[in-house]
Amino acid sequence: MLLLLLLLLLSFGPSFQNQAQLEEDPDHETAPRRIPRQVKTILTKENKPYIQELSIKTTIISRYAFTAVYCSMLNRHAAAAEGTFQFRIPTGAFISNFTMIIGGRVYQSEVRPKEKMGKLGNGKSKTRKLSDQSSEPEVEVFRTVANIPGRNQAVFLLMYEELLQRRLGSYEHITSLRPLQLVSRLSLDVTVVDHVPIVDLEVLPLQNGKRTAKPEVPITTAVKNEKNVWRITFSPSIIQQAQISTSGIMGDFVIRYDVQRDAGIGDVQVLNGHFVHYFAPKDLPAVPKNVVFVIDTSASMMGKKMRQTKDALFTILKDLRSADHFNFISFSNKIKVWQPNRLVPVTPLTIRDAKKFIYTLIPNGGTNIDGAIQAGSSLLRGYLSDPATAGPNSVSLIIFLTDGRPTIGETESAFILGSTRSAVGEKFCIFTIGIGNDVDYRLLERMSLENCGMMRRISEEADASAMLKGFYNEIGTPLLSDIRINYTENSVSYVTQNLFTNYFNGSEIVVAGKLANHSAESLHVQVTATNNDRVITLETDVPLRRLQIETQKHVKAATAAVEAGARGLGSWVTQKLGTSLTSVAEDFTERVLGFLSVKDGLRSRLRSHTSRERERHTQQATNWSLTYHFLTPLTKMVVEQPQVLADGTMATAADEAAAPTNELLADTDDEQPQKLDQKLAGQISSLNNKIEKGERRPAKKSITISKTSADGDPHFVVEFPLNNLTVCFNINGEPGDVLRLVSDHKYSGVTVNGKLTGAPAPPGSHKQQRTYFSSILVVVDHPRRAYIEVTPKKVILDGRDRLVLPCHTTVAVDSGALSVAISASSNVTVTVGGNISFVILLHQYKNPALYQKDHLGFYIANSTGLSHNCHGLLGQFLHEEVGVVQRPAHRDDPPSVFLEVKDRSVPVVPKSRRINGGKQNVDCWFARHNAEKLIDGRYEDYVASHMFDTEAWPVGTRNT
Repeated sequence: MLLLLLLLLLSFGPSFQNQAQLEEDPDHETAPRRIPRQVKTILTKENKPYIQELSIKTTIISRYAFTAVYCSMLNRHAAAAEGTFQFRIPTGAFISNFTMIIGGRVYQSEVRPKEKMGKLGNGKSKTRKLSDQSSEPEVEVFRTVANIPGRNQAVFLLMYEELLQRRLGSYEHITSLRPLQLVSRLSLDVTVVDHVPIVDLEVLPLQNGKRTAKPEVPITTAVKNEKNVWRITFSPSIIQQAQISTSGIMGDFVIRYDVQRDAGIGDVQVLNGHFVHYFAPKDLPAVPKNVVFVIDTSASMMGKKMRQTKDALFTILKDLRSADHFNFISFSNKIKVWQPNRLVPVTPLTIRDAKKFIYTLIPNGGTNIDGAIQAGSSLLRGYLSDPATAGPNSVSLIIFLTDGRPTIGETESAFILGSTRSAVGEKFCIFTIGIGNDVDYRLLERMSLENCGMMRRISEEADASAMLKGFYNEIGTPLLSDIRINYTENSVSYVTQNLFTNYFNGSEIVVAGKLANHSAESLHVQVTATNNDRVITLETDVPLRRLQIETQKHVKAATAAVEAGARGLGSWVTQKLGTSLTSVAEDFTERVLGFLSVKDGLRSRLRSHTSRERERHTQQATNWSLTYHFLTPLTKMVVEQPQVLADGTMATAADEAAAPTNELLADTDDEQPQKLDQKLAGQISSLNNKIEKGERRPAKKSITISKTSADGDPHFVVEFPLNNLTVCFNINGEPGDVLRLVSDHKYSGVTVNGKLTGAPAPPGSHKQQRTYFSSILVVVDHPRRAYIEVTPKKVILDGRDRLVLPCHTTVAVDSGALSVAISASSNVTVTVGGNISFVILLHQYKNPALYQKDHLGFYIANSTGLSHNCHGLLGQFLHEEVGVVQRPAHRDDPPSVFLEVKDRSVPVVPKSRRINGGKQNVDCWFARHNAEKLIDGRYEDYVASHMFDTEAWPVGTRNT
């Protein structure tokens, strides 16, 4: 996905190289439109750079949303000026790319693991504490400030992804429209497609806190539907924006919809070896609940908070069912229990008395959080321990509300969490609600996660009454408990969370996984759960091949619709943005898997009780974040920024090279919630200088390719020059596997990993599927970390500078320790330090058949710089000697040939291999069964966790 976006940005290059022409050429596409007289006085007061265009495009495929935000900003003055790009994203989303183009140069972000707290060389803290408040509920602010040279333009591109959550029977997609100024060209385009029919789609009035007598759909909104593909556009003119808000704060654009669903096992989507399972049963009777409301009545709740809380509780009382049992606890300095030592049934009398108790609540005193939780837990434990009162199949929960931090009694978060776990004892769940800006949200989040609940934030400005009612409605109707979703044993190699404590009406359970056998005809799915007084079992066989075909058609229709919509837009940039989105969305099932895996890892990390367990979950979540380029609390986004001189011009590449690098963080401290509000700084060399100085165009010439290689299905060939022998073997991996080809990280600093992709076998083949290399990554760590990633379409070089080069060009780039030379549509040569070189062949098809897929071949051309400790599927043989031993016939058995490798004897047979794209024929000794005994260990030992995995070979692992 990152490569596609970089290519998109590079395609913008010519538009930004001659910025001075912006003022002179009124027909230039990026020139500002004529400002209407009605709003000209507003804009003339601003000396800061102004936004020419803000384009937001979202593609939602089966409830997974990809959003791209494009912002073009112009500095009309001669002096340099700071431009601020700010955008609100949903808390549950992950940023997957951020890029700036300033002065014709590309400044691309990179996601890296976040180090532990420490000190920088200048003595400043490596991470700065961010505010732990959010001005809007469930929203984070991405903010960056960049210097824009005089009479110049800056472009900001932000991409984020999220899985929409079903609440109260519908999904909501929210786009923040708060550019903080009026915009010449403002457009929002959302395409919604699903594998099942979409129902009840509506666009809500702009959510900006203002109440109007007649709520209306935002002006200029257009909604179109064709064959279950919905397209929603919103493009107000600058005058229409001013009618909504002259400050550029229009509010949230909200789309709400649901999908048709059948009773049963749910819906499954299958694509490229990954699946997503959506489970949302309906027409089930509600499970009785036992609920204790624990309400903060400290002095800080005085006024509006208390009034809104009481109003919500009065409404909630009306919604309790006759089979439910409940109680109330208020807490400040003291703990007050409405009905001591019991939960009461729902009757007209108990509801009346409960209303009296709520009415008499008066805020005063401090906040004894630990005492309140202990009191509520004691009530529920006592009720559940009495078989005469507690039903065998009910759902028990505490709903805990506070607006502050613990100030009375126990105030240490770690102690409160520990005592809460002991008090709960996995017998019920705790749902927490925080109101306002003075809440320890990390404490509430961990308290709920450790006790099978969830946490909700309510801002100071929000309608707390409505949000409290809405949150209760989400969890007020439990339908199932103890849900377990299982799949055929050995049919899946990995699944996200598949055990769930409760399922509430109007929500949805989503599980994603990776198939172990891509050629399997079906997948057996079984769901077991408890409802009321019975155990429910649902199971079926899911037809994998049919679903794969259906999902491919569904995705193709979705991407075609997005591209068609993009062509109809006025802005060429927005058209390109739409095309880019369709490309990154084509593997949505795999990205859902990555998204959910990161979420699972972060939750497990918070629930960890030991440092070892916490470290394990931290590493897993970090690996998933790096694989999918997600900015999460465990990663940092490193982005470099141009240096602007005092005269308003751009610094040269040489000047920029000495500037320090800073980091963009999603979360800076384990004790702080996620928030994104960081000023970017740093530098990068000029893209123009790279093209003009760092690149040269070599003449096309034939290259010498060694026999030591991995190409095709893939077929591995190893040459032993000292023994005048060639050995070959096959590796039958699975699509998505990352294979360690060369592992020499500790010594020469070089690692080469290759990712497999799958394709069906051609007609008449004995195989059901074939695998090829879709991506090869070369990482070096000396003298500084750099890498080159090659795919059949493009090469990304991250060395002194960062470049994305299309494979259809002929070009060479020297980047210090790493250099790359591309021979158009033929091969890529990667050289490390002058004494290590690899050749990567580009196998591309003009009109491919179904069983043909663009792929790569990997050849080791020069290995003199690799150490004798080098390992990997190919690397382990570079400094070895082998011998061939023929054993005479024994009785009826023919003579046999063995290869002596290290201390092992490997049976081999003569074979012929075609390498170098079929141009060269090689005779070799072939080792069967995934190179059993030939390679150290087993095939599984060579599967890396992700492409940037540089772990060394596990010493001592050997075949016997």
